[in-house]
Amino acid sequence: MPIGSEMSLFFTQSSGNLANRYWCLIILCLVVLEMQIASSALIMSLRNHHKKQHNRRPMLQANQSTCALFVGTWVKDDTYPLYESSNCPFIDPQFNCQMYGRPDSDYLKYRWQPLNCELPRFNGLEFLEKMRGKTVMFVGDSLGRNQYESLICIILAGVPATTSTQMSRGEPVSIFKFLDYGISIVYYKAPYLVDIDVVQGKRILKLEDISGNGNAWRNADVLLFNTGHWWIHQGGEQGWDYMESGGTYYKDMDRLVALEKGLRTWANWIDSNIDSSSTRVFFQSISPTHYDPSEWSGVATGVASTKNCYGETTPMSGTVNPREYPDQMRVVDDVITDMHNPAYLLDITMLSQLRKDCHPSIYSGDLSPEQRANPYRSADCSHWCLPGLPDTWNQLFYTALLF
Repeated sequence: MPIGSEMSLFFTQSSGNLANRYWCLIILCLVVLEMQIASSALIMSLRNHHKKQHNRRPMLQANQSTCALFVGTWVKDDTYPLYESSNCPFIDPQFNCQMYGRPDSDYLKYRWQPLNCELPRFNGLEFLEKMRGKTVMFVGDSLGRNQYESLICIILAGVPATTSTQMSRGEPVSIFKFLDYGISIVYYKAPYLVDIDVVQGKRILKLEDISGNGNAWRNADVLLFNTGHWWIHQGGEQGWDYMESGGTYYKDMDRLVALEKGLRTWANWIDSNIDSSSTRVFFQSISPTHYDPSEWSGVATGVASTKNCYGETTPMSGTVNPREYPDQMRVVDDVITDMHNPAYLLDITMLSQLRKDCHPSIYSGDLSPEQRANPYRSADCSHWCLPGLPDTWNQLFYTALLF
């Protein structure tokens, strides 16, 4: 082959190799760039996910691991309950199941077990020492009162009988004081959180006004809010005649829309009036009811063996209730996520859904003998026995507050 032809072939091959290398380099750069973009997108996605979920699933450092407080299972524990109803005279008849004839007691023997850690056992003396001089206020509906009375009973079970206390019951405020420690445990009844006024004999639920109720909350050191059940009441159980929003009065509106309006009014008030550096704010998620037995029995066939929670004596098994996460909780999640200083969400909904066995049913001092004789019409499957499930709510509250 002539020298010129060899040189031409050499340069042709070299040029081809250089071109191939050039395109390989470009492709490599594009791959690296795409990976960086994808990585950045993933990081941003995780950050956004963490930001959005921070209050959905609060986390706790415990036993050298990250503990998801609200994901776990119920386990039998014979060291429970944390107190006896006979030793706590402050339990309302509505919640005092043992006093009013509940024949079984195994429902008292369950402890909440998070998946990867142990909850600290409630220590009444430690609570009083760490909260000395402070006011803890529960704000909301009767589920808040359920939890308020539970907290009083748990603390009393862990302190000497000589501890000085004082109780005053009122409407809308009830106060229990541990005088030796300067601590006040308060319940403030506000089923909707926002204000409800009476105008010309009509009850007006003011979806964008909370100033009346809010003035009572300003000086608390710890605030724990709840709402939900009263927003879905109908007919004679409905707590209002008109809703007011934007100066317009409504006989009714989509209840989730109304709930969101009310919660955003609450959230804006918290952000504008509460100093998060000195006041801790918690929101208790929606407490489930157990009026529909298809949630736990006859799921496959659609045939239930019972008509409500009456006669239920054991929890559902497993870690997840097949029932869908309530729509009300999706509203709560969205509102809290959008807060400037988000409240800490005590997400007790799913763990409580497993406890179909913990309601007063017919074992309530609020029922007549005739009502007790008709459990399928009269059973209370909304509130909870004391001792019982609200003690676990308070154990989670205690953990989130002090650890």
